[in-house]
Amino acid sequence: MSVPTTDPIIVAPTNMPFRDDESLDLDALARNIDKFCGTALSGFVVGSYGGEEFHMGEPEKVSSIKTVVDAQAGRKFVIAGIDTLSPTEAVRLANLYAEAGADIVRVRIPPRMGDGGGKAPVQDYFEQVTAGSPVPVIVIHQPKTAMGVDVAADELADITAFDNVFAYIMSLNYRYECRMSSFVNDAVKFWTCNGTLLMPGGIIGAVGACLLFGNWGPHIARDIIQACLDDRYAEAREIQDRINHMDYLGMAWGVGVQKTGLNLLGYEGTVPRLPNLPMTDAQTAEIREALIEARILDAHGTPLPQI
Repeated sequence: MSVPTTDPIIVAPTNMPFRDDESLDLDALARNIDKFCGTALSGFVVGSYGGEEFHMGEPEKVSSIKTVVDAQAGRKFVIAGIDTLSPTEAVRLANLYAEAGADIVRVRIPPRMGDGGGKAPVQDYFEQVTAGSPVPVIVIHQPKTAMGVDVAADELADITAFDNVFAYIMSLNYRYECRMSSFVNDAVKFWTCNGTLLMPGGIIGAVGACLLFGNWGPHIARDIIQACLDDRYAEAREIQDRINHMDYLGMAWGVGVQKTGLNLLGYEGTVPRLPNLPMTDAQTAEIREALIEARILDAHGTPLPQI
């Protein structure tokens, strides 16, 4: 499958299943991907924070990309995540991941170093990366602190004007991104970044999303963005209100929520790799209730059809 161009496009950080000995279970990953291909999820993001990218080495990342590519078998598309301060290293990884079958690479904007100089402009970083990547690039603004800022308006305008840029994923700093959205090049897709910001993102022009919530309710994320595209804001608000609890748990408790939610939906979410811990029984019970509230599970805890 080629990368879709029809909006909304909904992608999610791909869960990495681990065995009891903490080894990566590629067979379980393949089974999960095959099941996801029957949902509204547009594609998979392999090697992202929600997918435990900082708990995996490069060989595991490459093998997981190959597994996802083979398992989805052209039904969806695959994004490989890159997080490095070096544009030379980013280009190397883009080529490595493209060879493994990735259709797109998602590259994080490097963090700001302060005002003392000694660092090349961020435009230089992305000029090198976009020119050297054999596949399109998605730029993600994901500062280490929720209200942080790693890119200025003029820098974003320059970055998204480069050839080979497919999308820009906004940060959690909604107040800042309300202004930044107008500086994204018209040829580049503007995506929101999490479940709680689906409707707010849609209001400021988001036509897609890359979000943890996409693991549990990609059809719901699609419907909220579509409602905003159609100016059906009351409908978008009603849907948004019932998913905020579940998305909040993901933000508050981390990757264990992703895995527990997937387990409750019949996937092989397994448990996090240490030092992250599994959810407690009380946390699992709250996750189940939040999924029921979101209408992803029915009142008995049975997964509802994802239409």
